[in-house]
Amino acid sequence: MNKWYAHLKTITRHKLLVMRHCFRIGLYWQGLTHDLSKYSPAEFLVGAKYYQGDRSPNDAERREKGYSSAWLHHKGRNKHHLEYWIDYTPGGDHHMGGVEMPVQYVAEMFCDRIAACKIYHGAAYQDADPYDYFMRGRGHTILHQNSAALLEQMLRMLKERGETETFLWVRRELLHR
Repeated sequence: MNKWYAHLKTITRHKLLVMRHCFRIGLYWQGLTHDLSKYSPAEFLVGAKYYQGDRSPNDAERREKGYSSAWLHHKGRNKHHLEYWIDYTPGGDHHMGGVEMPVQYVAEMFCDRIAACKIYHGAAYQDADPYDYFMRGRGHTILHQNSAALLEQMLRMLKERGETETFLWVRRELLHR
């Protein structure tokens, strides 16, 4: 199978899985529009070139070039990525910090992380995988403390109670905010 087709298949499977998860929690528009920028030439052509099948092609592009042009394009257009919400902190000290994310984007990020783990882990996927991935990166990400706490709560619940109970809880949380 050529890399172009394999990449198309992977991003489409991911998008459809995130859409299904978003629908379960009531985020219909976000589910429909999730990751549409991955089909743009700026992201798709690079993704196909660096396609690996078991992790993001952005990692391979980053290793070769020192940065990922596809990721820089993607994170600036998709509000479910914590990097979208990084800005200078108030006070004029020119430090960067995480801006608190609206709850619906934290919930979409939650769905995105589950889908990514399912796609890359395949049959070996476990509900603990998204939580474990979050915890490994926790020390070197810039994420507002409230957004981080909410995401961690969702991921911990998924790990401990499974999808059905967690998705119901997330849906109730979204309706009450």
